[in-house]
Amino acid sequence: LARDHDVRPLIKHREFSSLHKAWNARLDTDLYHQRNMNETVNAAIKQKFGAFVRSRVWWKQFRELVIKCVVHNIEREIF
Repeated sequence: LARDHDVRPLIKHREFSSLHKAWNARLDTDLYHQRNMNETVNAAIKQKFGAFVRSRVWWKQFRELVIKCVVHNIEREIF
């Protein structure tokens, strides 16, 4: 589905052959480092607010995640 919308993954391939090295060379390094920042924010949110959601229904789980992200952004603006 992502490739149908021209979205390319930012996960590097393990380099077992020259083809893997070529694929990794085609990745945009600036975008790859933005992915790294995203992982850092995800880890900070998990550490502060917990690594799991308590709801059982998917839309309530989504709501919990959105609230956690909003609270994280508010805390960043205040401090």
